[in-house]
Amino acid sequence: MGKSISLKQINKLAVPALISGISEPILSITDTAIIGNIPINAIESLAAVGIVGTFMSMLIWVLGQTRSAISAIVSQYVGAKNLIAVKNLPAQAIFIVTSISILIIVTTFPFAKAIFKLYNASDLILDYSVTYYQIRVFGFPFTLFTMAVFGTFRGLQNTFYPMIIAMIGALSNIILDYILVYGINGIVKPMHIEGAAYASVIAQVLMAIFSAYYLLKKTSIPLVFSLPFNKEMKRFAAMVINLFVRTLALNITLYFATRFATGYGSAYIAAYTIAINLWFLSAFIIDGYSSAGNILSGKLFGAKDYKTLVSLNKKLIKIGILVGITLGLVGTLIYKPVGLLFTKEPEVLNEFYAVFWIVLLMQPICAIAFIFDGVFKGLGKMELLRNVLLLSTFIIFLPILYGLDYFNFKLNGIFIALTFWMIARALPLLIKFKKQFIPLSKNY
Repeated sequence: MGKSISLKQINKLAVPALISGISEPILSITDTAIIGNIPINAIESLAAVGIVGTFMSMLIWVLGQTRSAISAIVSQYVGAKNLIAVKNLPAQAIFIVTSISILIIVTTFPFAKAIFKLYNASDLILDYSVTYYQIRVFGFPFTLFTMAVFGTFRGLQNTFYPMIIAMIGALSNIILDYILVYGINGIVKPMHIEGAAYASVIAQVLMAIFSAYYLLKKTSIPLVFSLPFNKEMKRFAAMVINLFVRTLALNITLYFATRFATGYGSAYIAAYTIAINLWFLSAFIIDGYSSAGNILSGKLFGAKDYKTLVSLNKKLIKIGILVGITLGLVGTLIYKPVGLLFTKEPEVLNEFYAVFWIVLLMQPICAIAFIFDGVFKGLGKMELLRNVLLLSTFIIFLPILYGLDYFNFKLNGIFIALTFWMIARALPLLIKFKKQFIPLSKNY
């Protein structure tokens, strides 16, 4: 007990987790960059991708919380050297979440138009949103399946295979995007926004296939659903419910941000789409170390090695802040070129450049919040994470957003509100960890 975890050990988990974690934002960013440069109705298409991307992210994040719950439970049993007791839990969790995802397809597909009207979409943007969503939604069950498998691998202290799977998905999506959106002269007709949606679905199917293959070939975890339910299913369900509420609060934040941006006009929502996708990308880069915290903290908590847990936490904070500062500096160096990568429309670029500096400035704050998210998920403290998100969304974000909108801050107001939202997420977790685990580390 008390053996220090080295930077090499952290990076062995964090770097592959980082690469696999950015697969989803790369899918969205690829769609954004390619759609933003199509020759017909680029701004409206880009806006539609942004609106649908926000709604899809809500669905994925709400039900994808099975990944964190599976990871927490499996890693704790690995730490306690009793993995056999939860071997059938992942298959049961996967069956439940994919069944729910099919139900969501059935209930949202016919009402896509009404859903995106809630985001202030209208006219051509609304039509494109419906078209894009009614294709992309069929990749939803495959994405949730993959995320649950990734959670199992994380619990087993393995981020290598999820990295391989994510790289396959990202690469196939990029290639298919170019082929299906722009077409191949004389072979494939350009499909524009529909092509981007089909590319994403195919990539998600491929990732699910490879996820099943690696889990069955490289681990002893089965994928066949069986009864009775595992004894940890009750705790798993409680974790998922708490994370469900937490993620609803998170997506209320993103919903209002997207709704306000859409209400300001097509150039604003297009600029917001670019900025928020870059924010997602940076979040998932930092999430590599958050994942390492999730994986290792669960194992150390299961082993009751509190001294090493506190030492790990201190290292992760230093690494996260360094990564956040680095991301901010890199973004500053490529400030102008990164906007041109997504669009050549002057009105969109003007609005994007006016807010991108806020995205860069908030990176170190995001790093602390995301790392503590990962650590507390590994500890299984989902109720605390739920309460922190509810507080930061309803007491901090929404009042600031409405206040700055009143003073006509527009996109600047949205991203300033997001910055304070991240501060409100980070501070309570930092304080709680110190109060609970520093005394424990001195007593063991």
